[in-house]
Amino acid sequence: MPAAFRRALAEAGPPTLVVTPLDQCLAAYPMAEWARLEQQLSRLPPFSGPAKALTRLVTSRAVDCDLDVQGRVLLPLGLRAAAGLQAEAVIIGVLNRFEVWSPERWESFLSDSERLLDDATLGVEWPPSPKPNR
Repeated sequence: MPAAFRRALAEAGPPTLVVTPLDQCLAAYPMAEWARLEQQLSRLPPFSGPAKALTRLVTSRAVDCDLDVQGRVLLPLGLRAAAGLQAEAVIIGVLNRFEVWSPERWESFLSDSERLLDDATLGVEWPPSPKPNR
């Protein structure tokens, strides 16, 4: 795991991650962020079919993973298989978590997303306009 992520995890509490498959990758949450996600899931309508499916899908495949003294995380075989991970991985930071991608899936995601976003700004201006001087 990159040193910057290890430092952020050390500041967040115990060196444990909750890892679950998400889309085509693995999402790794510090324990505090996982607790926040669980709170959000628990506030969903309890008898809603999609809410139950989402909650079951996200939580049933989640695994607590400890960091060793060298900052490595041993990902169980089932998680590695779900993400298509082999010998190499791409690790990216995404807001309150980081994601672990197979290099092939990451490249495919990038090219698909760039095409998708060519026509959609989602109300985000990038690069930001310079602020007027006052």
